[in-house]
Amino acid sequence: MKFHPVDPRRLTVLRPGAPGNGPVVYWMSRDQRVSDNWALLHAQNEALKKGRPLAVVFCLSPRFGEASLRQYDFMLGGLRAVEPALKRLNIAFLLFTGDPATTLPRELKRLDPALVVCDFDPLREKVAWRAAVVAAMTCPVVEVDAHNIVPARTASPKKEYAAATFRPKVNRLLAEFLVPFPKLNKHPHPFAAAPVDWDDIAAAVKAAPAGSPLTITPGEKAAWKQLERFLKSGLARYGDRNDPTADATSGLSPYLHFGQISAQAVSLAVRDYPAPTAAVEAFLEQLIVRRELADNLCLYEPHYDSFDGIPAWAQKTLNDHRADKRLYHYDSAAWETAATHDDLWNTAQREILATGALHGYLRMYWAKKILEWSATPEEAIATAVRLNDRYALDGRDPNGYAGILWSIGGLHDRPWFTRPVFGAVRFMGGTAFRNRPGMRGYIKKWSHLSLFS
Repeated sequence: MKFHPVDPRRLTVLRPGAPGNGPVVYWMSRDQRVSDNWALLHAQNEALKKGRPLAVVFCLSPRFGEASLRQYDFMLGGLRAVEPALKRLNIAFLLFTGDPATTLPRELKRLDPALVVCDFDPLREKVAWRAAVVAAMTCPVVEVDAHNIVPARTASPKKEYAAATFRPKVNRLLAEFLVPFPKLNKHPHPFAAAPVDWDDIAAAVKAAPAGSPLTITPGEKAAWKQLERFLKSGLARYGDRNDPTADATSGLSPYLHFGQISAQAVSLAVRDYPAPTAAVEAFLEQLIVRRELADNLCLYEPHYDSFDGIPAWAQKTLNDHRADKRLYHYDSAAWETAATHDDLWNTAQREILATGALHGYLRMYWAKKILEWSATPEEAIATAVRLNDRYALDGRDPNGYAGILWSIGGLHDRPWFTRPVFGAVRFMGGTAFRNRPGMRGYIKKWSHLSLFS
């Protein structure tokens, strides 16, 4: 049986310990896929070395921040495909429901694992879950960064000021980490597990906030089909990505967020595809440098989703302009239902309500106007976080938090010309945006959509 060593720089020992008598367990959380998954590969290596079965466990928390039924629906759709894919490899899949901080320690103790392997995730809820598991276990627990191409702790030991400081650190290591994936073996040591009762699992999340399910297909196969579509029809036009009408973006964000496709596998496919060099480089800048910079923020900045997480210069300039007159001020109901005076902002909000997605450039406008029409920057950040986390499929993600703090609080940016309310935080107006070719039709398309019948 062939071993596939995982770069030790991806591994962080969360606790040493004595192996139990049960299987090696991979606690799947952030990286919800079978292929191209360094954490699962490491777990199998260790199971083969020890001659043990391999089991993958997932613990479904019935509440996770502002996550709504649409996100749970998409996630469960992807996990439904994980179970048979693992079964074909003779790997068990167990799915528990409940608060992971209490449910997982109890269920893992019953399994008496030889080793627990878990995903890297810098968000505070996930950090708390891991801490609870580590505190309860007596066997070794190892974290594997299978989400970043250059592992976050290896890329930088501190919070980076901007992409300009982070980029050379990542690029210096990229050739070492951007390598093809090996394939999992069919595991020789079986572990008996009852099939997942998916109806019971779906019922467990009915208390999640409302948010209608979407038509986008989840799962690894769907993610790869979306990547293929982008390579064939979108990558060459990626230079037009700031135009919402150009259809030049990848559409991969939900799949990347739920770990249904590996950013490393996407990077390799894009790098090797015959497309204009400028387009390939621009896409990889966003996928690798900017995306992994967001993980750096959440790893080293505990206030990654609030005013205290923005740079000192931005805090000062926004504080200096707290008393500036706001021409408009909206309550949460107006934000949620796209009922502002601004047709472009309403278009953005209606799109995210209807599709769970929002064009990146338009999302900047969406967030900056929330600052402009809120009483305080703290209120603006809280509103943007709530709306993005509740309605976007890729919400509750380091990318989302970094994007909101960039738009509202100058994160990873520099001071610009001073304006009312914004101070020296970069301003974004809507006139030029509206006057782009096709934008009037884009706005009209969403204005006729009934969302609240």
